[in-house]
Amino acid sequence: MSRNAVREPESTRLTITWSKEADLALRSYLGAQGMKKGDISKFIEEAVRWRIFHQTVQEARGAFADVPPDELQKMIDEAVDDVRAKCYRERFERP
Repeated sequence: MSRNAVREPESTRLTITWSKEADLALRSYLGAQGMKKGDISKFIEEAVRWRIFHQTVQEARGAFADVPPDELQKMIDEAVDDVRAKCYRERFERP
């Protein structure tokens, strides 16, 4: 498989319990968007990913709340430069 090929992730079946109100609201919303019953899983997976991302961002903000903005930007710039340099080296070290 090539480096840029996209693999479908394995699926896991999940049973959830939630209110009828939430179920009806989601099904109504998806129906209004032209989505089908099978799209519920996709919607929930995307919602979970966004929630995890949001909480991770909140934790990072909390961890760096006392760092002055200029110093934080310098740290970010250095990290980005390091990653770019590493990727650049790896690209040209390949056979």
